[in-house]
Amino acid sequence: MAAETALVESFGGSWSHEDALQLVGNGLIDSAIILQNAGVEMGAEAIISTLTDAVQEALRTQGVPFRPGAQELLQDLRSAGIRTGLVTMSLRRMALGVVDLIEFEAFDIVVAGDDVENPKPHPEPYLHAAALLGVDISDTVVIEDSPTGLRAGIASGAVALGVPHIVSLDGVGAHELWPTLAERRASDISELFTRLMSLTGATR
Repeated sequence: MAAETALVESFGGSWSHEDALQLVGNGLIDSAIILQNAGVEMGAEAIISTLTDAVQEALRTQGVPFRPGAQELLQDLRSAGIRTGLVTMSLRRMALGVVDLIEFEAFDIVVAGDDVENPKPHPEPYLHAAALLGVDISDTVVIEDSPTGLRAGIASGAVALGVPHIVSLDGVGAHELWPTLAERRASDISELFTRLMSLTGATR
């Protein structure tokens, strides 16, 4: 959001917190078009590249602002032998930059915005991730913090867990909402999956 604000203001425009909320979880091109409409006189690809450079520099100098409990949960999932994937609409080079800043091998695969034709809320990013992991999408749990991403997870056929951050996920259709990942472990994810499968009469 800070990078978006600086970019819009460099063209003499203004960018409020409410404006920035429009971009949360959006695909790259969709976000670029919104910024163009806010007065950024650059091509869509140039906007994407400029924002990616700014965010990568912030991550390098300030570190990754992990959500509470996220790293601990990832470590526990890895210890339990559960395969994990990062599915983001950011450019692949930025996603890999974030992964490189994690002090352990957190993900088996990474799917980024430039790896798919259809961005979230289309299910393609999650279906592609499941294919790379070699698993059926119905045997996965998607953890999302944006309405756009949550809709993609739901549409894919995964169990969709919402963990709200900047925007509300009420009414989006998550199979379950957790206020935080703090104190959550692999056993909580497994219990969630098993419980929801038993409620729907499915077996895995």
